[in-house]
Amino acid sequence: MLEATDPAPLTAADDPAACVSDSPLCFQRVTLGFGPRILLDAISFTLRPGETRILLGLAGMGKSTLLKLANGLIRPDSGEIFLFGQPIASMPEPALLDLRRRTGMVFQESALFDSLTVRDNVGWQLIERGVSSETIDRRVHRALSFVDLDNAFSLYPPSLSGGMRRRVSIARAIIDKPDLILYDSPTGGLDPVTSHTINELVVKERDAYKTPAILVTHRLQDAFTMVTHRFDSQTNAMVPLPKGSFDPLTSFMVLHEGHLLFDGSTDELLSSKDPFLKDFLA
Repeated sequence: MLEATDPAPLTAADDPAACVSDSPLCFQRVTLGFGPRILLDAISFTLRPGETRILLGLAGMGKSTLLKLANGLIRPDSGEIFLFGQPIASMPEPALLDLRRRTGMVFQESALFDSLTVRDNVGWQLIERGVSSETIDRRVHRALSFVDLDNAFSLYPPSLSGGMRRRVSIARAIIDKPDLILYDSPTGGLDPVTSHTINELVVKERDAYKTPAILVTHRLQDAFTMVTHRFDSQTNAMVPLPKGSFDPLTSFMVLHEGHLLFDGSTDELLSSKDPFLKDFLA
């Protein structure tokens, strides 16, 4: 567990050997600023195989920016980021593209192409690679079935509800069976019933395929739903864990004022004495 109000001390994540072993994602002292403002200051953490890290923090603390750094969409001012064991902070874009294909990204507000059908949105990266139409159709149907939306295959995004659009975005993220998924506020702007459906899909992906993930959320209720539930393949539904139990492969990070204020388990988060965390969780 890490709690601090000063810049993060050196941790195991700062050891290069820890980042190039089997970790899908590792940050080492990553710093990024915009103008005079330092948004992220010496951020270090390691995502382990099969692990889901839930990233919390106030608005404007750099949570979405951290995901973009993880996928190489923006570059840090200093520090190193290892994606699947490869340092990407200064990696040429063509080489980075190969690593990025192994990563699924669920953007805020879904980021779908309104002029393309659901089929083409979900299968976009396959279309770009010249995969055959028959293969694309088969894999799109499989991804849409996973999110219970196969009947939307030929529809266009403007005809879909917000929840359906978010489910299409998840289908697009998982179509290539990624080795890492980055979720950027997947329930943002959705009603509680639809949010439950999206949370269930995230837990389903976590438990069915053990895909490592980082998930940004502004909703504490969603975060704790994920750590207190598991996916039941027999009922195809999310069910509660025994009272007082938490998913052992889901943990938390909290960004605050540029620093990683907390990095640890659910039990450690709930028992924290840090004044900010106590107010944040209240």
